[in-house]
Amino acid sequence: MLETAVVAARLAGRHALEQIEYARSSVKGTQYRELVTQVDGQCQKIAVDHIREAFPDHGFICEEGEGNAIFKMAPRGGSDLWWCIDPIDGTNNYAHGLPIFAVSIAVMHQGRPIVGAVFDPATESMFTAVQGDHARLNERTITVSDETMNEFSHVGIDSHFDWLGHDADWTRKIMAATRFRDIGSTALQAAYVAKGALIATLQPGPKLWDIAAGAIIVEAAGGLVTDFQGNPIFPVALDSYDGGKFKTLIGNKAAHAELLQLVR
Repeated sequence: MLETAVVAARLAGRHALEQIEYARSSVKGTQYRELVTQVDGQCQKIAVDHIREAFPDHGFICEEGEGNAIFKMAPRGGSDLWWCIDPIDGTNNYAHGLPIFAVSIAVMHQGRPIVGAVFDPATESMFTAVQGDHARLNERTITVSDETMNEFSHVGIDSHFDWLGHDADWTRKIMAATRFRDIGSTALQAAYVAKGALIATLQPGPKLWDIAAGAIIVEAAGGLVTDFQGNPIFPVALDSYDGGKFKTLIGNKAAHAELLQLVR
């Protein structure tokens, strides 16, 4: 499954990079409006078609469905294996011609990610993990850092402050104490936590396809993935999942503990 995920991510990511100058964007959603391009759907089809050739009985939960809905196809034959795909994570960047985005593909079993691949086509960076094994970047083992919050450390903060639902005083504290970053791709920020480039990332409104692959990669690299109360996000009831959001705190163990005290 990992091999299939890697190939699917490469095929989709390279197509996205080839089409970045020709992407046309439109707005989807009502309460939380987001951009989408025609290339998002093309990349999703490329990934899904490749996966279905190898695993025709597996299910899918993907970002781009008809009429702004999600794409969901239940597994057949009792496999309980779902592929969770974000074809272009970082569409706002992509739609503006900024080549900072990723293809995120996870395989989930019993509501938990067991395989993850996050591909950054602009740098040919493939982050991967399989349950029970190490996290890797282009076949090189990676681990989270042990750095705590300081004036030189990097913490990822989502720019959608209105999603937080309060004045988010903790965001100002993090901004004052660190070199905070918003890369514009939840999957890439998780991957950067896994390789130690970020000590943590806080995402107030990601959906399952934004975090599934990154979560297993971070955990395989020695990091933690929880909600803002420190509770596990997984397992997720995939049969009933309809695109809900998860307040997500991802970090190395030291930074996760520090940030949890701020956001609780």
